[in-house]
Amino acid sequence: MLKEYRTVFQEGHYTYEEKRSRFIARVLPVRSEEEAIAFINRVRAENRDATHNCYAYYVEGDAVYQRYSDDGEPAGTAGLPILEVIRKKQLVNIVIVVTRYFGGILLGAGGLVRAYGKAAAGGVQSAREVTVRYCAEARINVEYHLSGKLQNALLSEGFILAGADYSHLVSFAVLLPESRKSRLEELVGDTTGGRARVEYTGERLVKTDDSGSILEICHIT
Repeated sequence: MLKEYRTVFQEGHYTYEEKRSRFIARVLPVRSEEEAIAFINRVRAENRDATHNCYAYYVEGDAVYQRYSDDGEPAGTAGLPILEVIRKKQLVNIVIVVTRYFGGILLGAGGLVRAYGKAAAGGVQSAREVTVRYCAEARINVEYHLSGKLQNALLSEGFILAGADYSHLVSFAVLLPESRKSRLEELVGDTTGGRARVEYTGERLVKTDDSGSILEICHIT
């Protein structure tokens, strides 16, 4: 299972027009090939009157699933340019469908490649690229007079603070990669003089944008 990867945050839509043909991109983050195929079938059903519904998807987990379709367009002019957008942006767990409504003017092979590529790239931008990380969740209980010092130390080391509860003690929820567990334990021990301990409580999925801001923290089901 991938512990960190790039994908998109949400479903995205983008329309590109070239010589009266409309290229409508639909983009979705997925977790399996079955989800990708279901999305493709849904878009096809919603656009039965379209000239073409071309697609590409890349799904990686226990195995890698990579497929594309020109759906009647000349070979290599639709599905492959869509897949190239996914490859160049190094995205995984994503499906892109580009629906074409023909405008009556032939675009040629080069024109089709550019149009499908531009539509797919616009769809990805609309769906918003994110980094997804599987993180361990830790709980740290600390006395009030040490909480400020510990919080500053955690933030300065780049640990993610997912929340804090205040009762007779301050309880911090911290998210971190598995590889940094030993550093967290060392930091907590040094900062509190051994008066606080780290307890691991599970795993969370953290989605961040390109600036590092957290967009979503999910429970893993």
